[in-house]
Amino acid sequence: MTHVVAIDQGTTSSRCFVFDEQGGLVAFDQREHRQIFPRPGWVEHDPHEIWRNVQAVVQGALSQAGVRDIAAVGITNQRETTMIWDAETGEPIGNAIVWQDTRTAEMLPSFGEIDAYRDRTGLPLATYFSAPKLRWLLDRHAVNHGERDVRMGTMDSWLIYKLTGQHATDVTNASRTMLMNLSTLDWDDSLLSAFGIPRSVLPEIVPSIGTIGDVGAGGPLAGVPLAGVLGDQQAALVGQACFAPGEAKCTYGTGAFVLLNTGEQPIRSGKGLVTTVGYQIKGKPAVYALEGSVAVAGALVQWLRDNLGIIRTAPEVNELAATVPDNGGCYIVPAFSGLFAPYWRPDARGVVCGLTGFVTKAHLARAALEATAWQVGDVMAAMVEEAGVVIEALNVDGGMAASDLLLQMQSDFLDVPVVRPTFTETTVLGAAYAAGLATGVWPGLSELRQHWKADRRFTPKMSNEDRSAAAARWAKAVERTLNWT
Repeated sequence: MTHVVAIDQGTTSSRCFVFDEQGGLVAFDQREHRQIFPRPGWVEHDPHEIWRNVQAVVQGALSQAGVRDIAAVGITNQRETTMIWDAETGEPIGNAIVWQDTRTAEMLPSFGEIDAYRDRTGLPLATYFSAPKLRWLLDRHAVNHGERDVRMGTMDSWLIYKLTGQHATDVTNASRTMLMNLSTLDWDDSLLSAFGIPRSVLPEIVPSIGTIGDVGAGGPLAGVPLAGVLGDQQAALVGQACFAPGEAKCTYGTGAFVLLNTGEQPIRSGKGLVTTVGYQIKGKPAVYALEGSVAVAGALVQWLRDNLGIIRTAPEVNELAATVPDNGGCYIVPAFSGLFAPYWRPDARGVVCGLTGFVTKAHLARAALEATAWQVGDVMAAMVEEAGVVIEALNVDGGMAASDLLLQMQSDFLDVPVVRPTFTETTVLGAAYAAGLATGVWPGLSELRQHWKADRRFTPKMSNEDRSAAAARWAKAVERTLNWT
């Protein structure tokens, strides 16, 4: 039987999964890496440590699987995290700057207004994306090391280089740098000039689904084609088989990420959404997506556990919330560090509204789950309006997708079905699908759809009247968060 390997290089750990040709999980291994905080607001990763861990989890997963017939390997990765390395020796120059890092905030005004590059990149000017990070790294290390020849990459590029010796990135990761033109799918000279970045340091942009090169000698994947690369949220879009315009997925984790397939034409957002590349099959046009990010989802449950102590473990929030029929009139808006999409209000701060003597910790638990569902609902409302599509169902994954109560709330608030697959590790599944599709393990997208199986489908049970009234109260609660700082 043929197998496909997927490497998931995430923010807190690196993992390796082995899948069979039916898309079934055979084995996996995982290893965490350090989060380095040199100063307030700075977050770094050690590229040496990440590469060692990737090698270890690949060896571990393949040893568990006990298979040798590996047809292809795919990569999915934390997006926007940026690093540079010496072109001659291949040695990293300093640590990688992680996507959450805000050290470039003071630099941003020198690059222009927040929407200065949105027409070409689909992105607002923000510390989140890679270009300011790269400029910071080049400024810092050109002084320390002289004008040495360097190469730049996001974490996918680092792994591609270490595995194959090639300097490449795929279109989904390139679309998060603020340096790629969404229309040409190439580095944009005007953007390179704006950030002062030489084209020579950048990787070649390649399709997400297509062979890049064979893995070099010396490891268990030697000679295996590296055939799929996707940023993590785009990988989940593929893993959820959202291949048609209007199909959407939401990943519930610390935050929540909603992606809507918009087809072969990018839709520039005027409502605080990000335009990004969803995926590209080699030889075919790119497929684009609208993306909306919710900053605080699972993090609110952690706050209830760690800061308030009303639950001992995260899953307990579901049991506690289920002991009451509603939120008791209480709403929580977790704008701990401002509101993300579709509001983009850094001045917002979290609020708890509607408190009375009747409200108990159970009502707070229910309001916390509702907060995630309402925030996702706000993002999807903006998506529907901008894309002009009817969303027939929302596919979901991530840790919080284990909560039946949350998913029923989500269906009620959206007034659309919410579908949880049997295998919720859709990020690594998407990387495997990409690699297997490129190498003929799976003939086409229709075969991948057949492998995707629903675990449970949640359908709306809320009346239109109750939904409208609850939505109005949520909107009032959001209004209370604004202009706080």
